[in-house]
Amino acid sequence: MIALTLYSRPGCHLCDDMKAIVTRVARESAQPIAIEEIDISTDPALEARYGLEIPVLLVDGKKAAKYRIGEDALRKLLAGRAGGAGKAGGAG
Repeated sequence: MIALTLYSRPGCHLCDDMKAIVTRVARESAQPIAIEEIDISTDPALEARYGLEIPVLLVDGKKAAKYRIGEDALRKLLAGRAGGAGKAGGAG
């Protein structure tokens, strides 16, 4: 299973856009994907770490994108993770 973690906060339109893309791509994927969305505004440490970069997407615990990711780029990234040995280039 591939774990996607999205760091965001309420009222962030970029966060809403990325969440929609992540949800859509995960729903269409043949591979099992778990999505966790974390509201950084509830944790001062997360706010300090990610506050200026949100949304931030982690794939299996590694930063994969910040601000934006396209559906094709996310599909390619997930395909690389599913393949194990594939290279998954990240943004950020």
